[in-house]
Amino acid sequence: MRNVVRRHSSTPALQELAIDPLHGLQASYDAVAEEYVHRISRELEVKPFDCALLDRFAARLAGQGPVWDLGCGPGHVARYLLDRGVTVAGLDLSAALIACAKQLNPAIPFEQGDFRRLPAPDHAWAGIVAFYSIIHLPRQEVTPTLVEWRRAIKPGGLLLLAVHLGENALHLEEWWGQRVSVDFEFFQTQELVGYLEASDWHIEETTERDPYPGVETQTRRVYILANAS
Repeated sequence: MRNVVRRHSSTPALQELAIDPLHGLQASYDAVAEEYVHRISRELEVKPFDCALLDRFAARLAGQGPVWDLGCGPGHVARYLLDRGVTVAGLDLSAALIACAKQLNPAIPFEQGDFRRLPAPDHAWAGIVAFYSIIHLPRQEVTPTLVEWRRAIKPGGLLLLAVHLGENALHLEEWWGQRVSVDFEFFQTQELVGYLEASDWHIEETTERDPYPGVETQTRRVYILANAS
């Protein structure tokens, strides 16, 4: 999430999007896909903390089986892992972002889909990385989604999760000059730990950090590494 601007509108088109939140989210990311790629696809170049976490994640999972980047956007996190020896694929709700990810990263398989229902048999994947993906889920859907992710991970597999920290939700109806209908949820660290533990994930570490000035939205973040042992 970058440079978000809050707006309110009651246009019929946005009211229609609000009826089906999933459709609204998909349509919103499709609408901002080009600008999103421009702003986000190279962000890891200026995020050393994120890179260090991904390096450790990759070192443990290289050669262990498929790792999926859920909510992959333009595929930059997946590409970072691929460059470090991880067998990786990506999933995103936005067809426009998936098209961009495929163009930017032709060596990586990407699929359009809903990460609440994974395209995987039980215990098939070695790991999941999900940076700022569950921030679009209503709280009542977080635990069922994490249960579904746990189902797909083989014993000993890993989950690396990142979210924005905060108290309030944010609803956008304008984003980078496009009409949208998208909600962002903010979490607390212990709240998210509770969701993970309730979903049979075992917490290895939690790390909070302040935002990089001038690089990203100025929210504090938490990164959680959990395993499926």
